[in-house]
Amino acid sequence: MGKGNHVLIDCRNVPRDVCLDDGRMLEVMARSAAKAGMHVISQVRYHFGHNSAPGYTCVVLLDESHCSAHTYADLGLIALDVFTCGDTDPRKILEHMREELDLGDVTVRTLPRFTGSDMLPNEATVTEYDADEAPAMQYAEATC
Repeated sequence: MGKGNHVLIDCRNVPRDVCLDDGRMLEVMARSAAKAGMHVISQVRYHFGHNSAPGYTCVVLLDESHCSAHTYADLGLIALDVFTCGDTDPRKILEHMREELDLGDVTVRTLPRFTGSDMLPNEATVTEYDADEAPAMQYAEATC
């Protein structure tokens, strides 16, 4: 039995307005975590673009761990990271986020954490989705 799941989500072809609205992203991440049954502890965001390429970083701290977003607005990219411990499912946060935000073309990599000595460090599952798919998505699981 593992200690949770880490989901790395690469979003491509994301609308520029989504990549620039850090306030909305933070609200959606926190609301999505709560809908997924997680407990929000704290939130922080920082908007880039004053002396660097435009974008932002947002982090929602959860009792179950965290979710974060980092954007590259000029490229239409968002890197999302969600880790939850125990029996909670971090992919539920993504499903709820996709109900409210256009995240473009989404690739999801799921990595179980602390599952035992027989799991290779780089073993993960990669699943790709395009922008036309419904928010409810199918996921492949890593095998241990």
